[in-house]
Amino acid sequence: MIRVVLYLILVAVAAYGVVQFADVPGGAAVIWQGVQYKVSFVTAGATLLAAFVALYFIVAIVRAILRSPHALSRMRRTRRGLRAYEAMSHGLIAIGAGDIAAAQKFAAQANQLAPGEPLALLLNAQAAQLSGDRAAAERAFQTMASRADTKALGLHGLFIEARRRNDPQAAQAFAEEAARTTPSLGWATRAVLEFRCATRDWAGALALLERSEDALDKATYRRQRAVLLTARALATEGSDRDAAKALVLEAQQLAPALIPAAAMAGRLLAEGGSLRKASRVIEKAWRANPHPDLAQAYAQLRYGDAARDRLKRVEALARQTPDNIEGALALARAALDARDFAKARTVLKPYLDAPTKRVCLVMAAIERTEGNDEGRAREWTARAVNAAPDPAWTADGYVSDHWLPASPVTGRIDAFEWRVPLTGTLSAEVIEPAIEPSTAPASGTMVPVESGPRAPARVAPSTASEPAPIKTEARLEPRQPEPSAGDGKPAPVIPLVHAPDDPGPDAIDESEPAAAQSDGNWRILG
Repeated sequence: MIRVVLYLILVAVAAYGVVQFADVPGGAAVIWQGVQYKVSFVTAGATLLAAFVALYFIVAIVRAILRSPHALSRMRRTRRGLRAYEAMSHGLIAIGAGDIAAAQKFAAQANQLAPGEPLALLLNAQAAQLSGDRAAAERAFQTMASRADTKALGLHGLFIEARRRNDPQAAQAFAEEAARTTPSLGWATRAVLEFRCATRDWAGALALLERSEDALDKATYRRQRAVLLTARALATEGSDRDAAKALVLEAQQLAPALIPAAAMAGRLLAEGGSLRKASRVIEKAWRANPHPDLAQAYAQLRYGDAARDRLKRVEALARQTPDNIEGALALARAALDARDFAKARTVLKPYLDAPTKRVCLVMAAIERTEGNDEGRAREWTARAVNAAPDPAWTADGYVSDHWLPASPVTGRIDAFEWRVPLTGTLSAEVIEPAIEPSTAPASGTMVPVESGPRAPARVAPSTASEPAPIKTEARLEPRQPEPSAGDGKPAPVIPLVHAPDDPGPDAIDESEPAAAQSDGNWRILG
């Protein structure tokens, strides 16, 4: 309302001014080519205004004519950009749908309309990957890696392509460069950690973990640091026990429930005479996760103790977790060593209706030691064959007879859990891998094998310093033939549109190292 009133006031003032100007006596005289023209002030003002308006339009027309090439060029660029955007959008949709022909067509259009654009480069790489042209995909990723705005994406794509062709050295180099140039990249940090753990470079892994501390939550950082410190302590225990003790004590403070750290810390503290502190460390871990290693370390805290003294100590530990099979087994073994057969039978009695393998073996040892009853001992040993499995160190379907800091299947840090592994009818045998010594992965690491019928996953045997992993029972399922797109090429498994930061339509999980990949006709499910 106020604006309307102000507008009316301004119009009234302007009209009043025009009327007053028109009432002014006199006029204006203009001489043009010897002729004198006399007009009133109103006519002169109107003429000047019309002249200014005409001049304005003339200048505007001249400017439009002079700027028309630039305007036309900008309009063409806009239309070209819209066509390129449509080509890239339809190309990404075609890739998600698994339409190889359409993806290649739109990739060619995008490359023609907008060469060098990040999305066009990504579309070219994904179309090449979908069609199986790995060389073209690598060239596209190399182009992206050479540019500052797409370097991280290019390195990610090159990293995945290097793992697909089983080139761990190149994959590590790309991951190292990505982690160095962009520390916030989670995939690069995880990949470098996996590589350093595979080569047992615990110092390097710890240094990298410290640099990425800000990218991790506090609990994850403390747990992973404790795992790496424990691994380094185990590696240096034979050469420098003082350094190993300092490392494992720090690990135990970061993660008191970490079983290998608590067992090693208790053992080294007991060697130094700190029996009470060693007992507290083991008891705290035992209450969180009862484990045979903790029971053994607790029983042997004082060197030279008699079997009866060890039995009393294990009894005190087992009372802290009543009705737990680990406590019962530890107590039965200690009673067997102390030749207290009645106690050994008593603690195992609740588990004899459905015994596990270890319960059967301990009962066989009791029968053989107490009464030299070889028949009953063989009976219990035979029952152990078909008895329920016991908990074991398990990670990603891989079973080990001792703790490892990282999964040999996926490279995941702190992957091993003390639990009953999945079992099946077929077993994954431990066989010798056919790889060069210079490229041999860490002990127990899964390595890819040649594609072909019935090509099982191969597991590298352990070194002398690390016991060989036990044979594991694993469910194996024959891989079904992949659906065909009609031209002999496999159809996509998950037809989804990939995000711009996805390096490929069938990119594998970066948390799974190349050592876990295989093109064989069998895959381990358990």
